[in-house]
Amino acid sequence: MKEKVILAYSGGLDTTVIIPWLKENYDYDVVCVCINVGQGNELDGLEERAKASGAVKLYIEDVVEEFVDDFVLPCVKAGAVYENKYLLGTSMARPVIAKRLVEIARLENATAICHGATGKGNDQVRFELGIKALAPDLKIIAPWRIWDISSREEEIEYCENHGIHLPFSADNSYSRDRNLWHISHEGLELEDPANAPNYDHLLVLGVSPEKAPEEGEYLTLSFEKGIPATLNGEAMKASEIIEKLNELGGKHGVGIVDIVENRVVGMKSRGVYETPGGTILMEAHTALEELILDRDTLAYKKGIGDKFADVVYEGKWFTPLREALQAFVDSTQEYVTGEVKLKLYKGNIIKQGTTSPYSLYNESIASFTTGELYNHKDAEGFINLFGLSLKVRAMKQGNKN
Repeated sequence: MKEKVILAYSGGLDTTVIIPWLKENYDYDVVCVCINVGQGNELDGLEERAKASGAVKLYIEDVVEEFVDDFVLPCVKAGAVYENKYLLGTSMARPVIAKRLVEIARLENATAICHGATGKGNDQVRFELGIKALAPDLKIIAPWRIWDISSREEEIEYCENHGIHLPFSADNSYSRDRNLWHISHEGLELEDPANAPNYDHLLVLGVSPEKAPEEGEYLTLSFEKGIPATLNGEAMKASEIIEKLNELGGKHGVGIVDIVENRVVGMKSRGVYETPGGTILMEAHTALEELILDRDTLAYKKGIGDKFADVVYEGKWFTPLREALQAFVDSTQEYVTGEVKLKLYKGNIIKQGTTSPYSLYNESIASFTTGELYNHKDAEGFINLFGLSLKVRAMKQGNKN
């Protein structure tokens, strides 16, 4: 019997051409595995395409709920945002995909796992770190770092030379990655940061703010211990809430980010991300934490969130550091329970009120009117002590002059 290789298969041209290439160069039986993380109709017709290209088997694995519950929500609770803008849509999906690839590899008693990530991108790092952490004995094959193919035209020609005729063209289109949380766009005019994005051609999940409705739309989200629980009073699974928020946010032009980011491999890259539902969810969670977390915890958690984002972006999900960071985050979420009202209007998310049984906001203290819990005169002594070092320093400098 031939040895088996597990191919992370999307059904696109890149991973389709890898099937005959693996058979020719390694003489493996190719088992394709497509991981459904919410990419929608991209899954249509995959089995026929994989078999026509020479695969012996195709798995289509639905991990949407696991993706959301075990990978997305920890990032939401952490407030993890990479370089102030990117909500980690692709980054969060890679570890759950790597995990399932390893599980199928064990089931099939495979020798190796193959992925179609390029040698310039982040995904090669994320896939391979995940596989190494979970199955250090498995061989990893990355064709884009090995073969001589350099264009879509050459990929199509390779397939045809091997008797594989598929409905792919050498059209010039964006490079995209989609899941339930977001869709990313790279290529074409985006490769030059001097160019404005062609949103009419580019957007998939929604519209630009200019084309959003003239009337805003209101919504209410509730959370229990940092986890979204209801949307507009209706209890839903977190995945269902994200799906519905994608519709609402996309309709109102919410969650479009144009960023030049620093890749793990050292280069800068420019991309546009659509994350309508995720942007709303993160904004609501942040609003609730403002009301509940004390000043020191909120400030410290901001740094933890930034580090969490770096760890996820760099593909280090299956590490002790991520586990430790998540343990801290989870401890801060014990009382992050309450309700957030928002208005969506032409790309904006506008707060309409936040309530929580664990709110630290006290109107008697915060009001301009004098309440019994706060004496204005106490501030004088506090300021004298708080500014004592500044005063001493000024006095010493004054003596030197």
